[in-house]
Amino acid sequence: MAAAIETEHLRRRFGARLAVDDVSMTVPERAVYGFLGRNGAGKTTTLKMLLGLIRPSGGAARIHGVDIARDRMAAARKVGALLEAHGFYGNLTGAENLALTATLLGAPAREIDRVLEIVEMRADAGRKVAGYSLGMRQRLALARALLGAPPVLILDEPTNGLDPDGIADMRGFLRSLPERTGATVLLSSHLLGEIEQIATHVGVIHDGRLVLEGPLSRLKADLAPEILLRTDDDARARTLLGGRSVSPADTGLAVALRPGEDADQAAAALNQILVQAGLAVFALGAREQSLEDIYRRVAAPAYPKAEAA
Repeated sequence: MAAAIETEHLRRRFGARLAVDDVSMTVPERAVYGFLGRNGAGKTTTLKMLLGLIRPSGGAARIHGVDIARDRMAAARKVGALLEAHGFYGNLTGAENLALTATLLGAPAREIDRVLEIVEMRADAGRKVAGYSLGMRQRLALARALLGAPPVLILDEPTNGLDPDGIADMRGFLRSLPERTGATVLLSSHLLGEIEQIATHVGVIHDGRLVLEGPLSRLKADLAPEILLRTDDDARARTLLGGRSVSPADTGLAVALRPGEDADQAAAALNQILVQAGLAVFALGAREQSLEDIYRRVAAPAYPKAEAA
C-alpha cells in the first residue's frame, strides 16, 4: 500500500531539549492513523513539522511524495488540518467563515455546500459562529479542513473538550472519513479508548521517539489474549496455577495463554483445576488485549491509567 505520509529520522530541537528524536513513520493511504502519546511526548511538534509550520532540525518528511522542505506550498496543498485554535470569526455565520477560507484557497463556492454536507451542518450554516457549541465548532473546523478535497487530513486532538455525546458523534464521523472522502487521516490523541474505536493503524511516540507503529489489528494479534478469573481465594488460586504466568488484575487474576493455546480450552482446564481444589469460581473468561495493553508495553509507567478513560 502506498504511503500518504512518510518521515525519515525527523528531529526537532528547542534549545537543549530534543522534542522529536529520530522519528521515521509511515501512514498508508486511506488509513485512519492514531498518533498516540501522553501530553508533551512530541505529537503536536511532529504535526507542526508535517504542516510546514516549524522547520525540522534534521531528517525529512513527505506528503504524497512531496518533500516538505523542498516545496512547502505544494505539500501544504495536499493537506487539510484541524489544530486546537479554530480562529473563526464569531460575528460571521458558519458558511461565511468557510467562504473566507475557500477564497484564500481559490476553491469554488460549491465546495462550501459539499463540506457542510459531509459534516452534517447545512442546517446550521446560516447561524453566527458565536452561538455554536464546541461540538459544532469542531465540525465546522473539519469542514474547513475538507475544503478543496485534500488527500490528507491532519487532526490534532479533535475530540478535546467535547462532552460524551459530542465525542461519540465525532468518533463515528472520523471513522467514516476515508470511505466518504477518500482521504487519509492522521489523528493525534492521548485518549486510547477513543483511538481504539477509530484507528486502523497506530503509532506511539514516547519522549520524542516513535516506539511502536503498525496496523492495530496486527499489533493486538501479536499480544496473546489472557484469561481473567476471580475466586473466593485468589491467593490460593495463584498458587494452584503456579505453572502458568499469573498476574494481578483489576478484579482478580490474569492468566496469560501459552503460544498457540486455545482460549476456551484453557479456560475450561483452569476452571477444572480450581473447582477440584475446592475454590468457588465467581468469574472466568478470555479477554483480548486492548490498545491500552499495547501502550503500556512500550510506554509505561509514564502513562497514568486514569488518563486512558
